[in-house]
Amino acid sequence: MTTTSTIVTAGKTKLPRSTRRVEPIYYLFLLPSIILFTLAITVPGVMGIFFSFTDSIGIGDWSFNGLTNYIAAFGDPAIVQSYLFTFGFSIATVIVVNVIAFLLAVGLTSRIHFKTGLRTVFVIPMVISGIIISYVFKFLFSNSLPAFGEATGIDWLQTSILSSPDFAWVAIVIVTAWQAIPGTLLIYIAGLLSVPGDVYEAADIDGASKFQQLTRITLPLVAGYVVINFILGFKGFLNAYDIIKGLTDGGPGTSTRSVAMTIITGFNGGDYAYQMANATIFFVVAILISLLQLSLTRGRNAL
Repeated sequence: MTTTSTIVTAGKTKLPRSTRRVEPIYYLFLLPSIILFTLAITVPGVMGIFFSFTDSIGIGDWSFNGLTNYIAAFGDPAIVQSYLFTFGFSIATVIVVNVIAFLLAVGLTSRIHFKTGLRTVFVIPMVISGIIISYVFKFLFSNSLPAFGEATGIDWLQTSILSSPDFAWVAIVIVTAWQAIPGTLLIYIAGLLSVPGDVYEAADIDGASKFQQLTRITLPLVAGYVVINFILGFKGFLNAYDIIKGLTDGGPGTSTRSVAMTIITGFNGGDYAYQMANATIFFVVAILISLLQLSLTRGRNAL
């Protein structure tokens, strides 16, 4: 039920203020979600933060050790390297994904034949499991491409890129981008379709080229979508695990081990409290990125 009241203060009349009373039945429908979220996420998260200040291995006795795990994590070369790889991989992937997705969106919203069917084809990768995709591409990188390189005499193709500590990350970027482009593409298509056609008609009358229309009309009008895609994509790539697990398992050595993989590997290796401190640090980083996202997208009309 909604009521509207007018506030009068010192001879000045303010605009009507709408006051809403939430019906109790809404809270009843909300209760199961709150309970599940609390039991599945909030409680384990709080317990994890608690145990990050202990020497627990996940089972058995434990004792408090203060900030020892956090101090050790900041000085651990393996953890530092995993953060460097994760951030570098995320930056490279988000750029590749957004550039390709934007160009595809421009093409799929132009006056071409079969664009509806093409949109369907391009979104197929997003519905396939990441671990399945990684195994398929692992076969291609480890067997098909080297065989093609030997048959054609191309030396650099004869060795699997996954075995190179310097270039294995390139394969991970390629596969991750292949799966992530469709979701980003859909958002860009929505943004491009929201641009009024009259704007382009006026630009045509003024003699603007297609490139000028793209850079001076399209990009400024969909800037909000670009910002959102970049930040959401970057946050998502920080949690990379399944594709890396299937392609390289963090190798060669630990050159492609992400933060998520480092944490999970530590859990299985008995470093529960230590990696929980690492997970807490990672959680704080994610919150800071979310706050950045809110500050950059506040007031924008996109989405």
